Amino acid sequence: MNRLANETSPYLLQHADNPVDWYAWGEEALSRARQEDKPILLSVGYSACHWCHVMAHESFEDAATAAVMNDLFINIKVDREERPDLDDIYMQAVQAFTDGRGGWPMTVFLLPDGRPFYGGTYYPPEPRYGMPSFSQVLTGINDAYQNRRDEVNKVAGDIAGSLQRGTLGIGGAPSDLTTELLDRAYEKLAQNFDGRNGGFGGAPKFPNPMNLEFLLRTYARTEEDDALEHVKFTLTQMARGGIYDQIGGGFHRYSVDAVWLVPHFEKMLYDNAQMSRVYLHAFQVTGDPFFKTIACEIYDYVLREMTTPEGGFYSTTDADSEGEEGKFFVWSRDELIALLGDDAPIAIEYWGVSAGGNFERHNILNVPNDAAIAAQRLGLSVDALHAKITTIKDKLFATRSQRIAPGLDDKVLTAWNGMMLASLAEAARVLDRPDYHVAAVRCAEFFASTMFNAGTGVLLRTHKNGQSKIDGFLEDYANLSEAFLEVYQTTFDARWFVLARALADHALAHFRAEDGGFFDSSDRHEQLIARPRSLQDNATPAGTSVIARVLLRLAAYTGVDEYSTAAQRSLAMLTAAVREYPQAFGEALNAVDLLVSGIAEIAIVGEAASEGARALLAVAQKPYRPNVIVALAPANVKEEDVIPLLSYRIQRGGQATVYVCRNFTCQMPVTTPEAMVALL
Repeated sequence: MNRLANETSPYLLQHADNPVDWYAWGEEALSRARQEDKPILLSVGYSACHWCHVMAHESFEDAATAAVMNDLFINIKVDREERPDLDDIYMQAVQAFTDGRGGWPMTVFLLPDGRPFYGGTYYPPEPRYGMPSFSQVLTGINDAYQNRRDEVNKVAGDIAGSLQRGTLGIGGAPSDLTTELLDRAYEKLAQNFDGRNGGFGGAPKFPNPMNLEFLLRTYARTEEDDALEHVKFTLTQMARGGIYDQIGGGFHRYSVDAVWLVPHFEKMLYDNAQMSRVYLHAFQVTGDPFFKTIACEIYDYVLREMTTPEGGFYSTTDADSEGEEGKFFVWSRDELIALLGDDAPIAIEYWGVSAGGNFERHNILNVPNDAAIAAQRLGLSVDALHAKITTIKDKLFATRSQRIAPGLDDKVLTAWNGMMLASLAEAARVLDRPDYHVAAVRCAEFFASTMFNAGTGVLLRTHKNGQSKIDGFLEDYANLSEAFLEVYQTTFDARWFVLARALADHALAHFRAEDGGFFDSSDRHEQLIARPRSLQDNATPAGTSVIARVLLRLAAYTGVDEYSTAAQRSLAMLTAAVREYPQAFGEALNAVDLLVSGIAEIAIVGEAASEGARALLAVAQKPYRPNVIVALAPANVKEEDVIPLLSYRIQRGGQATVYVCRNFTCQMPVTTPEAMVALL
């Protein structure tokens, strides 16, 4: 076992028995590189990465290759999910070296001071596909380092200089944040919409939940029917496709084709957190029970298979099982016939199963036709078909549970948990699910007690096996702050509001840049060759956009101008990029929509469990109202220090009473749901 045996990251532990003399990132490895004047080989990946496993088996488990690595380099292994700062810095470098191509595994060669001078992604053990072998790369890099040091130093200096992003010099002014910006963004997104299959662009195809959320907001703001139709069609096609686990619920990472059929089979917490929330919101907008069903299947999957004993949520399940991608999830026609007997024709018709299969002679289950068509072909009513499919799913799930499951990355990451917690807390109140309520509070309690130090304001990034470590990044503070705001609006326990505000205050104090934006790492973080700033969304929303949305909501609760000013400055600097590439800034557009549309501030006075308060809360929280915040006090309030929105709110006639306000200017209080609807 090498040094990685002492780590908690499942990805690093996968490499603990390599013959490579691996280090985790840290001063020990960097000091040795300086002392021995050796270049650093930095390998970055994550536990569910298929090609990371391939390169590990071909090269890192090979004794001869490991001997070359150990002789010529100081070798460092990084889990990109634990260290998004390192991943961002060195991915930008790799993209500079490769004309914009990047990915994982990421292989970067650094000077002892951490500056990169060469990099790429996967390298094969033998030359093929126009790529050199990994051993050839190793010897070539060593030759350059030993014999052309001046050239190496110049390249490293140029790349390091390009990574500095203290002041971006892009964007515009707060006056640029207008409905016109939102309208133009919608037009560009609509032009890229795939009207045949749903979603945006072609293969490979990603869910893009931030952009789908923006389309829902666009519909709420403009009543543009096409915006809603795009979302409904996309969500329907995805849920019927192979990208969705038809048996166990939950979404895979993406589809390799344009039709949502063949997925990359890993399941990420962040995808399911975001997708559950989009389906929940689509149900709120449309009332279509199909969207509610998919949302609940995702929540139930997460609570069943991705929840820690302490109440947090695991990160990922792998794409591979028994060394084969997707083996756990696919079925043969003969297998279904043997398992289901007389019900087999129903499953075969409903899920489009064939003898030849649609994936390596097996079948990825998907729903190629409307239920009415399948029912007609089977001679069943639609209700009878759904009842049969429910029974069949239970049987297939039980059978699948006996298979060797994909590997589980059981670390708990704060940012991803924040996204899941926010969705679950919202679902608890929208769907009246006490089990979701309990799970949300339990998760929130775990983070409040284990990951956050209220005295210092410091939040930690990752937890596993009783160990919490690594200072949190902007996305951790932003997503957990939003989650606590959602837990507050479900429980109306002011403790969660206090914690949400404390996280946002810490982000303002320690992550802001001179130009008004935000860095990804705090001013107390380890000093690297650059301080990363991720502005656009990737698989997860950009932290700078999430914190902007959180700050706008806090401004509405508190009346503190600093919150709204900071949010506007941060968003303004993105306007030029948003105009040009709106598809990369869905979360920023959602924040701009919140700013432009304005926030309806709802203060209710009454016991939350009372009939009157429940009726008023239903008006505020059951429909899709993305630009509404809610506060509740059980009794008359004088001056309120914790949540200023509740200050001087009193009941009328002893009844639960609601105040609807904007910018702390309120309309006359009312006591009936009908009057409240009129005010909204």
